[in-house]
Amino acid sequence: MKAEAFLREVTAIPGVTGNERAAAEYIAEAFRPFSDEVTITPLNCVVARQKGDGPKVEICAHLDEIGMMVSKIEDDGCLRLECVGGVDPRVLPGMRVRVYTKEGVRLGIVGTAPIHLQRVAEKTKNYSWDTLFVDMGMPADSVRSLVRVGDTVCFEARYAALKNGRAATKTVDDRGCVAIMLEAAQRLRHMEHKADLYFVSTCQEEIGCYGALVSGFGLAPDYGVAFDVCHADTPGAPPNSTSKIDSLVASKGPFLNPFLVKKLEETAKDNGIALQVAVDPRYTGTDADELSITRSGVPMALLSLPIKYMHTNVETFDMHALTEGGRLLAHYLAQVDESWEDALWT
Repeated sequence: MKAEAFLREVTAIPGVTGNERAAAEYIAEAFRPFSDEVTITPLNCVVARQKGDGPKVEICAHLDEIGMMVSKIEDDGCLRLECVGGVDPRVLPGMRVRVYTKEGVRLGIVGTAPIHLQRVAEKTKNYSWDTLFVDMGMPADSVRSLVRVGDTVCFEARYAALKNGRAATKTVDDRGCVAIMLEAAQRLRHMEHKADLYFVSTCQEEIGCYGALVSGFGLAPDYGVAFDVCHADTPGAPPNSTSKIDSLVASKGPFLNPFLVKKLEETAKDNGIALQVAVDPRYTGTDADELSITRSGVPMALLSLPIKYMHTNVETFDMHALTEGGRLLAHYLAQVDESWEDALWT
């Protein structure tokens, strides 16, 4: 499957942390033609294996997304919200959202008191959860017959193809990186590899990287490669905290193994693939952190896809960077063999 077609479909599927099953089932089916076996774990991680006789490698990117849940139904039928994961309430007013009710999906609009009706002091404050609500355009009795406290609310998916190979949609964090793994899995079907490969689309990253923790414990890999997004250059953003949008970024830091990062850089150079470098001097805030301390420890590498407008419904990325990331990963994994163990700590 082409990366764009996959992303158009997978980003539209709900998968708020803790409710990832529908997204997991779609991703499992996408990996099945390129895998020897595919399973979905009890916590909704998808594990797609390409068998090999060499070292066991776990490659992970998370499938869950940030979102919201209904916390209260007001007397007029409007819904109050609480966030699941890092949702910034400032991006929500005026947004279309999907409310997942017991009778299916219903459209809602995020509203707040208009500026004309706000007190002077309120006009200088940022939006907060207690100032926002979802209006479904229905009377309270009808809302209460459909909606329950705890129901999931997602950003509405609207995939927008932009110029110069750029695109914008929700949930590029991190299903864009799941697409990179899928691209690599397709390529590796036509390449030789010794490693025993496990492509894991992890759950519950947005609230603590728990899918990486439990999958790593279950698989006990020899090495790991984690994928996530990072911030692309954006007007007004600190330049030392962003990267160019047109290529992947390899991180260096105490959670990441220098030999594995060096192999990534060499693979990129040997295959004419652009690769940036960034530093994470403490924890990375990604699945790499938890996977690296699973069991007795897993040597890790971390690759990031730069995006603009992270944790919004218009996360913007470069499709060429994504597909080149898949090519880089495939060539990297094709090199893994037993000799890496001897060189790992030198």
